[in-house]
Amino acid sequence: MVQTPDVPDLPYTLQNGIKFFELIAEPVKREILPGLYINGWGYNGSIPGPTIQVYYGDYVNIRVVNHLPQATSVHWHGLDVPNVMDGVPEIEPSPQIEPGEYFDYHFKITNPPGTHMYHTHFNTPVQQMMGLGGAFIILSHNRNTNIQRDYFLMLQEFTVTGLMMGEITPGTYDLNPMSHDFNFFTINGRCFPYVTPLRVKAGENVRIRLVNIVHDAHPMHIHGHQFTVSAIDGNTISANNRLVKNSVNVASGETYDLEFKANNPGYWPFHCHIPHHMSNNMQMAMGGMSTVIEYQ
Repeated sequence: MVQTPDVPDLPYTLQNGIKFFELIAEPVKREILPGLYINGWGYNGSIPGPTIQVYYGDYVNIRVVNHLPQATSVHWHGLDVPNVMDGVPEIEPSPQIEPGEYFDYHFKITNPPGTHMYHTHFNTPVQQMMGLGGAFIILSHNRNTNIQRDYFLMLQEFTVTGLMMGEITPGTYDLNPMSHDFNFFTINGRCFPYVTPLRVKAGENVRIRLVNIVHDAHPMHIHGHQFTVSAIDGNTISANNRLVKNSVNVASGETYDLEFKANNPGYWPFHCHIPHHMSNNMQMAMGGMSTVIEYQ
């Protein structure tokens, strides 16, 4: 199974061979730094929403319940689903889910194993920048994998209002989803150094799955290691066509799977390389969209 640090998995019940999930879109107060909360929108009390993990061939029913003050929908980004289940009501036959209502998205998993996401696709400029998205992972039935650690990281950015530049004061703050002047940058809903490290052991093969759900592109850079890009947008790259890199630019809507050998013990940064994105509200100390690869 894939680990999503600081974010839960979405549980399911199995009924007549169908996996039933319930995803609740609702206002969420998310702690992005100790004592500093944002009033965002998420799923099941989390920003980003809980990780959905399924297998190729599964039949799933995902009930999306709307506890938001406006209509919403869910798009299964990268998944080949029937048109009525794709969740773009302004174009497709899929319905918009009104406040207090729900809709059952149901489909068979026909994509091969890979990294995908889900997110709102109604009033997208507001709802997506308020936090409405999460991971959708299709797992492999093949247990003979050479990967010992498998992590998922969702990249997000927010405009938090009510703080002067450089100010980090505990409290609860609103978001301005229409602003382009982002001042907080998160991995799995937290800013460094509040992000849980990616823990590995020497000799392990590690996979990091990256998803960018927001506005800016984020060039993610690893220290002390080289990685191969093993998949893009949930599609596996054949071994002889994989690039060896130490930075990858993750544009909005893209997913990348990176694999590397844990062969250089220490505490290594893994971060967005845009300088402002490595800070919390432009403070001097390192923060933002950063984490640590921590050898045990």
